[in-house]
Amino acid sequence: MKIKVKSLKETEKIAQIFAKSLDKNGLFITLTGDIGAGKTQFVRYVLNELNVKEKITSPSFVILNEYKSKLCPIYHFDLYRLEEKGLKSIISELREYSKVGMLTFIEWADYANDEIPKNSLKINIEYDKNNLDIRILNFKTTDLESKKFLKRFEKEVKNECACSMFCIE
Repeated sequence: MKIKVKSLKETEKIAQIFAKSLDKNGLFITLTGDIGAGKTQFVRYVLNELNVKEKITSPSFVILNEYKSKLCPIYHFDLYRLEEKGLKSIISELREYSKVGMLTFIEWADYANDEIPKNSLKINIEYDKNNLDIRILNFKTTDLESKKFLKRFEKEVKNECACSMFCIE
């Protein structure tokens, strides 16, 4: 499923619907895409909707931020600054955080060289090449649990959003 958003307000609305579509089973989410396209902002909006009380920051320099929510524990990784040795040192943690009952976000997952667990929802956020004010959010998955989530999310997006607000493909 692809969604084109024209503003931060639209991105926030999509993130709110995303958060409302989650359940206590959590989800393992990989985020890839253009630098500055909004990966961290999307996560921030989702966590705000989940009523996370802590300050939500990018884990660029600390690699991992942990948050508490009523839904489930939340983990937010950023692999951008990791070199090969650093990545190898956290691969077992990445797999550990892919279990049911956790909500895990991995930014710059493409840096993991196929070490990311396969049971994930993949979100790619990129600039529209014809209009840099527009972002394209592309949601993909292959595993059964993530497919269930994606169907729920897609249904909610279609139910809650006027046709003119987003472009859904």
